Amino acid sequence: MGSGPGRELERKLGLFPVTNVVIANMVGSGIFTTSGLILGALGDPLLMLALWVAGGGVALCGALTYGALGAEMPEAGGEYVFLSRLYHPLLGFLAGWTSFLVGFSAPIAASAIGCSEYFFQAYPRLLDGGNPALLKKALSVGVILLFTGIHMRGAEFGTRVQNVLTLFKMGLIACMVVGGLLLGSGSVSHFAQGDPLPFSFGGMKTTGLSLMWILFAYSGWNAATYIGSEIRDPERTLPRSLLLGTGAVVALYLLVNVVFVYAVPPAEMKGVIAVGGLAMEKLFGRSMGTAFSLLVAFALFSSLSAFLILGPRVYYSMAKDRLFFGGLAAVNPATGAPGRSIALQGAVSSLMALTGTFDQILTVMGFALGIFPLLAAASVFRLKALRAAGPAPGGKNTLPGYPWAPAAYLAAGTGVLFLSFFERPVESSLAVGCVLSGVPVYLYFKGKGA
Repeated sequence: MGSGPGRELERKLGLFPVTNVVIANMVGSGIFTTSGLILGALGDPLLMLALWVAGGGVALCGALTYGALGAEMPEAGGEYVFLSRLYHPLLGFLAGWTSFLVGFSAPIAASAIGCSEYFFQAYPRLLDGGNPALLKKALSVGVILLFTGIHMRGAEFGTRVQNVLTLFKMGLIACMVVGGLLLGSGSVSHFAQGDPLPFSFGGMKTTGLSLMWILFAYSGWNAATYIGSEIRDPERTLPRSLLLGTGAVVALYLLVNVVFVYAVPPAEMKGVIAVGGLAMEKLFGRSMGTAFSLLVAFALFSSLSAFLILGPRVYYSMAKDRLFFGGLAAVNPATGAPGRSIALQGAVSSLMALTGTFDQILTVMGFALGIFPLLAAASVFRLKALRAAGPAPGGKNTLPGYPWAPAAYLAAGTGVLFLSFFERPVESSLAVGCVLSGVPVYLYFKGKGA
């Protein structure tokens, strides 16, 4: 089939599928892998739960801010569109470049690796007689290629698959929460165990890094802005999908962490990556731990799928502006999908899954993903100033939550990055390097198009 470079993305998606994309993009590897690490750093389960609540508040402020920006500029591309229109195309390009290197490719690879790890944790005998590392990588790449093919068939088909995966995942997690709290053999005494974190700069750095990991788990609250060009009635649907999806995930994450602490004594939970499987094993026995490992694998299917919907729309927008490979702006006339962008996303993510590990990309990914949402939140103030001075990008919508929501998001996000840099300078510097590596690439495409 040929690709039609002149065809535009069509507005076909309503509130339900778009909200599902937000939820699926948020509920992924973070909630199932970070709590044990966070408790290991903090030492206090109540402080950990408080930080999950605080992180949810930051995410809701971000969703409110992005809802206003997305309603003003309902185009595919997210931060790329906001920063290009309100600041300079270079900043928009760097946002898209970071999405390409880190924001989408790395989470897709991490989700695929996590899916493979949890699958073989449930069925370890499948590794007998073979090369475990090779088999895990083969399954990771196979999952990426499967969902790449699904989403190349178009947004409507892809979101139908996404809806099924999301509803199935949320139903299973709901059963885990309700069953764990009502039927599981845990103990409320676990909440009072642990050691308080010292009030010092070292303690603040640890808190900042922990909150960055939590914000990574919440990342995806801005998901609907990446498919703005395909949303019906975006002025109403887009902000609502962000707030509904983010609010649902905040409540879910708090309940999941309550189950984790109720099930596992803090001393046993510290530093454990696969904390979900451990919690179910403690509550219901070994067989339930195995079953929950499969649940996590399905959850990561859904998240991986959501990333493959969103990321290619950023590259599509960059290519339309002649700041990326021109062929990536092509839309398949039969499916309406940006097929070449999706294929490139799948290829890069597969390469990462073959060459990297989850641990190597977690901190770098969390820091890099924290940079451009801050710039986008600050652009709300610029939009307000431009509107006061004369015609501004976007429509005539009000800016709900202004100025408190963007101001709160800016203050919290900046503080987290500052503390995280001092706690993990090497990984943070690598994240900054990934961002800056896009400058020569931008200059190349800019010069080529001049």
